[in-house]
Amino acid sequence: MELPVVGQKKKKEIVLTRDCDATIIPSGEKLRLLQGDCVLLTQALGGSFTVHTSCGYLARIAAVDADAIGLDLPESEASFNEGSFNTQQVMAQLATVFDPEIPVNVVDLGLIYLCEATKIEGGGHRVKIEMSMTAPGCGMGDILREDVRDRVKIIPGVADVDVKIVWDPPWDRSRMSEAARLQLGML
Repeated sequence: MELPVVGQKKKKEIVLTRDCDATIIPSGEKLRLLQGDCVLLTQALGGSFTVHTSCGYLARIAAVDADAIGLDLPESEASFNEGSFNTQQVMAQLATVFDPEIPVNVVDLGLIYLCEATKIEGGGHRVKIEMSMTAPGCGMGDILREDVRDRVKIIPGVADVDVKIVWDPPWDRSRMSEAARLQLGML
């Protein structure tokens, strides 16, 4: 079978070693991939994997299912400075969450509209994040919101994380960092 050419390199098919769940991109629908199915790995960033399935779907496989595609569970790259909590730690964690369709993190895509922290009684901080998606119909919103929540809640000093998807103002390309526009050839 002739494989598609991606970025001037032929990608190898990966045969799933066990059944695993996936999420269809961009609809967000659940999909069950079966042992023996062939997939084509297109992106492995932020602890999850984007694959093309033999049925033509683009799908996201979570880190916990890395072994199903013959990879090791990604180790946490989180390292935190000793001392007090600060929002720079939160922003650094947010930069480890990637859009499953393109190799750019949610910070550089300009999807993070608000990130603030307040001390709460009893200790720790409540982190409030407002984020958007690149398109209102994006079915990956819940997935990305959970990725954001999971990454932020591991920061020492975080007691609660509130992540909301907002649509005002609507996202547009002007919110992207210069690095993201350069990476995507949009300069």
